[in-house]
Amino acid sequence: MIEFKDVNKTFEVDGKVVNAVQNVNLTIKDGEIFGIIGFSGAGKSTLVRMINMLEKPTSGQVVINGTEITSLKGKALRQQRKKIGMIFQHFNLFSSRTVGGNIAFAMKKKGLSKLEIDKKVDELLDIVGLSDKKEAYPSQLSGGQKQRVAIARALATDPDILLSDESTSALDPRTTSSILQLLKEVNERLGITIVVITHEMQVVKEICDRVAVMENGNVVESGDVFQIFANPVAEITKEFVDSTTTLSRIYQYIKDESEITKIEKGEVIVRFRYLERNSSEALVSMISRKFNLDVNIIFGDVELIGENPIGGLVSIIRGDQKNIQDALTYLKEKNVGVEVIKDARVA
Repeated sequence: MIEFKDVNKTFEVDGKVVNAVQNVNLTIKDGEIFGIIGFSGAGKSTLVRMINMLEKPTSGQVVINGTEITSLKGKALRQQRKKIGMIFQHFNLFSSRTVGGNIAFAMKKKGLSKLEIDKKVDELLDIVGLSDKKEAYPSQLSGGQKQRVAIARALATDPDILLSDESTSALDPRTTSSILQLLKEVNERLGITIVVITHEMQVVKEICDRVAVMENGNVVESGDVFQIFANPVAEITKEFVDSTTTLSRIYQYIKDESEITKIEKGEVIVRFRYLERNSSEALVSMISRKFNLDVNIIFGDVELIGENPIGGLVSIIRGDQKNIQDALTYLKEKNVGVEVIKDARVA
């Protein structure tokens, strides 16, 4: 377990004090994939670098499995760092060493024999799917392959914790997805706690169990990924969530007076959002039958987080005005988010 207790970090830049991290209290559970998301300058990388003491808090404590690491020095700190692997956006591989050599280098001070190191390298290459690239050099690899080597190298010291600092930001979407899937497999296979730093909510959605949202050095919101997506509270979180869905486009379409948003007297445009797990009822067909309404879906965006649907629909509803209101009330009682975006029920 990783615990941040009243953690602060300040820097002095051009004679001015910058509060990079402010009063952070956060717990990351053993074996989970935890996301820390924020825009550039939010403080997320500074916060995570305190886990391996590459940055030392100005005040507060960082506790890992009961050990207060902010007080460690010398050999004790070096031993602690061996339990923490790290992968970076730009791979940081040695260009003059082969793939096998890059991975083996991380085991240099483990006291292993050449045979033991070679066996471990083969095992790690198998895990990351690069068994045929042992003798290749980084220049001969694609970006995704380089990141796989970096992951294998980070695992070479048998860490308990793996820190991923924007490790997919330099990759194309397809490669990003494959690397995220690999991290998920590593988490499940080895039981390693993974902390993912990112500015992309899609990354959080794809692999994280829980997430903390940072802005101006503060954790403004944290919790279970599904709940954060279903019901974001902070404005910055809403912005991140909207970046992963097409549903937010409706506001621009209305502003632009797009043809698809033109409605007749008595009609409404409504956005529905799932707010709880296992919302698998056929709600549109249900309210159509139950309240005798015509429900025209403009567009929708529904996908799964874990095994739970997340997202929603934007629809035009027409029918008796009382029935429309009763249907909206019914949906709210079913814990569906209901937002009337455009209303032509009143002349």
